[in-house]
Amino acid sequence: MSLHFAFLVLEEHPYGREMLRILLERDLVPSLIVQEVSEVGDVEREKFLTRMAGQAIPPRLTQLIKGRKIPVYSVANHNDVICRELLVAEQPDVLVLGGTRIIKTSILEVPRRSTVNAHPGLLPWLRGSASVGWALYKDMKQGATAHFIDPGIDTGDIIVRRELPVHRSDTYESLNARIATLSSELMAESLTFLANGEAPREPQDRNIGETLKVIPDDLLEEGKRRLAEGRYSHYVD
Repeated sequence: MSLHFAFLVLEEHPYGREMLRILLERDLVPSLIVQEVSEVGDVEREKFLTRMAGQAIPPRLTQLIKGRKIPVYSVANHNDVICRELLVAEQPDVLVLGGTRIIKTSILEVPRRSTVNAHPGLLPWLRGSASVGWALYKDMKQGATAHFIDPGIDTGDIIVRRELPVHRSDTYESLNARIATLSSELMAESLTFLANGEAPREPQDRNIGETLKVIPDDLLEEGKRRLAEGRYSHYVD
C-alpha cells in the first residue's frame, strides 16, 4: 500500500537530506517536496553542518531526486499562505517534517491524516533543541523518537522510539550524524506503519522531561569532555 505524503524541509538541511535519502531507499516517495529558502534555513543548515563536521554528509536534494518525477517548490516560510496553497492543492494524507521551523496550526490542519516528525532525542525526557548535546551534558541516553505532531513542542504521541548505542570511539559529531540516520530510519518505519493502516500511538507523560533551548557553549563543551574522557555512563563497550 502506498502513502500519499508531502515532505517539508529547510533548504539543503543535512538532517532532511538524510531523511529523504533513507525514505527513497525504502521506496517511500513523497508526492511533493516544499523547501524553505530563508535566513532561518541558512542558520539551521550551518548549525547542523557544524554539529556533523567531519562526518559523511548526505547528497544534496537535487542529487537525491535525480531521475524521479517529484515536484519541488521553494517558499520563503513554511507557515506562509503560498506553502499552505501548495499543500491544499496536493491534499496529502500525511505531512512529513524533515528539518523545519516550528510549523503552525494553519499548515498542520491541511493533511487528511496527520503530521509526523522525527526528533533526534528520546522523548519525553528531552524535548526541544540540541538533544545530543544536552544528553551528553546531563549524562542521559542518546536516541531518537518518531512522533505525531500536536500544537506543543515535541509533545505529540510517540510512534516509535529507539536508543542509539554509544561507543567509546564516538565523538559529538559522529553521534549527531548517527542520530540523523536513526531518526530517518524511524521516520521510514513510521510511514510504513501508516501506509499499511495505522501507526502505534503512545501518549507522552507531560510531567516527565523538559523542553530545552540550544545548549550554551560551555555546557556543550562539558558534555563533549564527558564523552572524550570516558565519563559518560551509557557506553555499550
